[in-house]
This record gives sequence, structure tokens and C-alpha cells, in this order.
Amino acid sequence: MPEKRQPPTIQNRRAQHDYFVEERFEAGIALAGTEVKSVRAGNVNLRDSHCKIEDLELWVYNMHIAPYEQGNIWNLEPRRKRKLLMHRLEIRRLAAKYEQRGLALIPLRLYFSGGYVKIEIGVCRGKKQYDKRQALAERDAERQRRQAEGSRE
Repeated sequence: MPEKRQPPTIQNRRAQHDYFVEERFEAGIALAGTEVKSVRAGNVNLRDSHCKIEDLELWVYNMHIAPYEQGNIWNLEPRRKRKLLMHRLEIRRLAAKYEQRGLALIPLRLYFSGGYVKIEIGVCRGKKQYDKRQALAERDAERQRRQAEGSRE
């Protein structure tokens, strides 16, 4: 019996580099059928996406879902705004945090959970240039330490 292939988890690696993630939330996302098939194939880009709260509804902007190849007329605009599904109480809590100065709502990853597409949103604070340099230096030092440790064995 062939193994069932696990759908991919799409990460927003750029968010880890540009922001400090203070808190994480999970939300559902309203997609059309061809968009779900495209997500299952891994044809999603979260790089420049962000979320906004409008009239107590949560929306994700600028998330690129490539058109499904066999979609024909059912394909939608790749960068359209998409509604995120959360309880109203959670959206109010999120809005209170979001209104603080310097915070942004950034999609961190997109994944499947029980057949549904879920999105992980981070309440993020932007990094300064020196924070980014410091993070790169720490990562390089860690890599060099592991290499030195591996060569000793």
C-alpha cells in the first residue's frame, strides 16, 4: 500500500529575520477549492504578506497563492485579500495588542490540520538593523561551534 504524502508546511522565513515574534495565534483561512489544491501542492509565498483587522474581521493581504494548473475559469486572483477565521473574542484580544505602537500581524506559517488549511499569525515587533546583525553573528558562531565539535569526534 503506497504511503500517503504529507502536505507541505509553508514557512515565512523572512519574518524570523525581520521581526521579534511576541505571541502566536492559529486561525483558519477561507479559500476556494482551486486555492486549496494549489496550497496542497506547495505553491504559496508568504514573504510580503501581512494581516489587518477591519470591522472586527481579520484579513491577510499580499499572500501569493499560485493559480492551480487545472483550474481553468475557477482560478482567482493570486494576491487577493483572504479572510481569516477566528472567534470574535480572540480578534478583539488581537486588536488590543495590534494597536500598540510598533506591532504588526505577520503570517508565520501555513499548514494543514485535519484536512483544513490553518495559518499561524505572529504579533511581531520589527527588528532594528543592529538586531539583525547580532542574530546573524550568533547563528554563525553556533554553526562554527558545531563544526568544531564535529571535527573533534
